Amino acid sequence: MPRLTRFSKPVLGMLTALMLGPTVAQADEILADYIAFIGQDDLHNSKGTRLREPWQILRQDRANYHRFGISQLGDEWDPLFSDKSNRAVMENMIRRGSIAPEAGRDIVRGGVMVRITVYDNGKHDYLRASVSR
Repeated sequence: MPRLTRFSKPVLGMLTALMLGPTVAQADEILADYIAFIGQDDLHNSKGTRLREPWQILRQDRANYHRFGISQLGDEWDPLFSDKSNRAVMENMIRRGSIAPEAGRDIVRGGVMVRITVYDNGKHDYLRASVSR
C-alpha cells in the first residue's frame, strides 16, 4: 500500500537507533496532529454529492482546507494533507487506525470538532480520529 509522501527522517534519529540497538522499543512517531471543524462544506464533494463515510468527509475537509481555501473557525493547518496523494491514502490510514462508531456517526452528521493524529509505526501510517462538541 502507498505510504505518505514526506521528507526522510533526520540522520540523527537513525544514528540513535543504531547505537541503542534492537533492545529498545520505539514509540510510534506522530506525523501530524491537528484539529478541524466539520462544517456543511465538508459534507459534500466537489460535485455536490453528499458524502456518507467518515473517511470521505475527513478527506474532503483537508481538500477544502488545502486545495480550495475553504475552512471553518477552528480548522488548523496540517503538514501532510496538502499533498493530494496523502489525502488519497487517508481511507487506508483510518482502516489501520481508529474512529469510534459514535465518532464516525458524528462526523457524518457534521457540526463537530475532530482531532486527527497520524502515526507511523515503522511498517505503515495510521490515523486516529476523536470528536468533541
